[in-house]
Amino acid sequence: MLAAAGEETAFPADAVEVGRVLGAWGVKGGLRIKPFSADPQALFSTKRWYLQPPLPPAGATVGPRPASRPAAKVAPQLAWPLLLHVVQAREQGEHIVATARDLDDRDAAEALSGARIFIPRASFPTPAEDEFYWVDLIGLGVRNREGTALGTVIGLMDTGPTCVLRVQAPAPPPAEGDPPVEAEECLIPFVSAYVDRVDLPGRCILVDWQSDY
Repeated sequence: MLAAAGEETAFPADAVEVGRVLGAWGVKGGLRIKPFSADPQALFSTKRWYLQPPLPPAGATVGPRPASRPAAKVAPQLAWPLLLHVVQAREQGEHIVATARDLDDRDAAEALSGARIFIPRASFPTPAEDEFYWVDLIGLGVRNREGTALGTVIGLMDTGPTCVLRVQAPAPPPAEGDPPVEAEECLIPFVSAYVDRVDLPGRCILVDWQSDY
């Protein structure tokens, strides 16, 4: 039976969410996983996956089930986070199928449906030169060649051919008595034509871009 992560295997401080359990695979406790990356190598880089419970649906009320809606089958109560010791994992189409120690029947695997999968950032494979993980870019400051601060990376979008940085400029202070001013956001293609340098130690991205583009 799966156990909660103990002190010696505590939830890592640098944990990054990399996938979600879709449900059981096969009859012997296998799991079917949806990776959050088109290249799911991070999931194969470690045999330790940390699981957190599914997020409740938007607008859902968190609390006990009303007595008027009895459940036909109640999932076992799990103590989160869980540490999953992966035995084998491989790609199967656009998903990943995996087996884990102490997970040996379909009901136990189904009980993990919806669980979020995290692994330590330190376990990620080393990227190639001029390649970066999205998680490392979020939070970096963005400046152009003239030294103008354009804002901070708050996310990225995958448009297919390329990725696009979502850069949020600092909101200007509102005039006295006015409501807060909403911060503006610009989109910068993450390609060499516009991105001169990514300085991870300096927490900055240098771009050929103007604030009024």
